[in-house]
Amino acid sequence: MGPNSAGFGLPCVIDQIWGCAVSELNRLTATEASAKIASGEITSVELVQSCLERIHQRESDVGAWAHLNEELTLAAAAVADSTSRKSALHGIPFGVKDVIDTADLPTECGTPIHAGRQPEKDAACVAKMKATGAVLMGKCVSTEYALYTPNQTRNPLNLEHTPGGSSSGSGAAVGDYMVPIAFGNQTAGSLIRPASFCGICAFKPTHGITDLTGILPLEPTFDTLGYMGRSFDDLASFFAVVHDKEPGPLNDGLDRRPRIGLCRTPQWSHAEQASIDAVEGAADRLTELGVEVDEVALPAGFGDLVETHTKILNIGLSRTLIEDYRNHKDRMGDILCGLIEDGLACPPEKAAALFAHAADCRGKVNDAFDNWDVLLCPSVVGEAPAGIAATGSPIFQIIWTLLNVPIATIPGAVGPNDLPVGVQFVGRRGDDETVLRLAKWFHSRRN
Repeated sequence: MGPNSAGFGLPCVIDQIWGCAVSELNRLTATEASAKIASGEITSVELVQSCLERIHQRESDVGAWAHLNEELTLAAAAVADSTSRKSALHGIPFGVKDVIDTADLPTECGTPIHAGRQPEKDAACVAKMKATGAVLMGKCVSTEYALYTPNQTRNPLNLEHTPGGSSSGSGAAVGDYMVPIAFGNQTAGSLIRPASFCGICAFKPTHGITDLTGILPLEPTFDTLGYMGRSFDDLASFFAVVHDKEPGPLNDGLDRRPRIGLCRTPQWSHAEQASIDAVEGAADRLTELGVEVDEVALPAGFGDLVETHTKILNIGLSRTLIEDYRNHKDRMGDILCGLIEDGLACPPEKAAALFAHAADCRGKVNDAFDNWDVLLCPSVVGEAPAGIAATGSPIFQIIWTLLNVPIATIPGAVGPNDLPVGVQFVGRRGDDETVLRLAKWFHSRRN
């Protein structure tokens, strides 16, 4: 728990509400809970109490939260219960990664350099959630500056394994039923990897369509707000609220037989057997479901995008974090300092060439899909690695982040240690709806 967090003092709630124990309400998806709130079957306060009970039980082990204020959250839930319904997320609690500003709670960006930092106003995405009646649950742990050095969070499915990063607290909190939905973000693989490791759904939309005001910038051509939940209906509503659209039921699939390309990517040699089995098993299941599936290769010019992303990210860090580096280098992790120093050492002409290459590939990426609706790709190297000193490799996410395309990670497979292994559906830039619809369709039919 963060130093500014309120203590846990609520008694366990054991009342029965229409056949559903309050202490079990935390296991509802946001969509399920919304329907019960709308019908009067449960209240937002009861849902929040159930989530807090789960946090009381598990937070000392999982460590998903940087800051919580129970009184504030319960008061917001009470307001939701006493006011007219504003949206499908009215009364639904949500978590916020601790690189996203909140006026009610500190935003420390996973580093002691910003300990106690209190923003004056909410990030744009948080403000939109509050305006539509959603309830801020708390701040979820981030790695240092949303990069590679982890903080205290553990994988809720096996505490001896990493939850992934950098959206580690968001993934763990949703995966452990502490909150139904949570914001993460992605500049390399910070959303998709923890979602895969924690066995939940996540969606990274097309880059550039979201107001990122109030979110820690790292590399503006990569930075993307993301969404975590336990169903794709939840993610579609979450995404809609942030983009000023009316949340509603997500169409289940397309109006025709889908066409899905199996793209192993140039990084396929890094895949462990668990990820190979997850991708190939998904392809087999899609074929059983009548989907047209065939192998797809990316254009030859895309083969160096992992290296291109790495260099551009380091250049970005050398610009966006330079003041903290100059003033507080001794309080930064060695890995982060090395990344910033690598970016500072990059000659301007080299930087310009890298940015131009990335932009050129973005301009070509939609054509690479040919007539495929989405591409099926690995989400991760394999299961969440043992230990919490590192967060796992982002190698299967970063080319898609660079290309600015929408991505959904879909749970369903497990590896030899009974830990989840996700797969990705990747779509064309701007075709976010198709990715969400097909992800929902496959998620409900995978097993």
